[in-house]
Amino acid sequence: MKNIILASVFALTAVTAIDAQAVSTSNVCAGGAVAGNGNPVNGDSSATDRFVKVGFTPKCSANVFLAANDESALLFRVGAASAKGKAFFGGSSVGGAVTRVGECGATCDASKAADGITNAPSS
Repeated sequence: MKNIILASVFALTAVTAIDAQAVSTSNVCAGGAVAGNGNPVNGDSSATDRFVKVGFTPKCSANVFLAANDESALLFRVGAASAKGKAFFGGSSVGGAVTRVGECGATCDASKAADGITNAPSS
């Protein structure tokens, strides 16, 4: 499961952007019990203040919470957690890998995916 989360986060970091109107954190995958499509991620090829320009609808693994933040043309951060896991992960476009950034405690949920963004590198 960790490999699926890491692969999902890495792929999103490498090739995506969040809705051009949403600079704050967006929930991409809601941690559902069944795998399926996540929330659409909309790009804007004319925007100069967004990281990636092409939109898509991600496939989400079951029990995965994935959040993303398109902060600027140079910074895109993601966070992930699994409802069945005990750690949460963060990564960014700042030349690094997705890494384990903390423990969930009792349960992992969407708030821990958002915490992964907070703890991802930003400079």
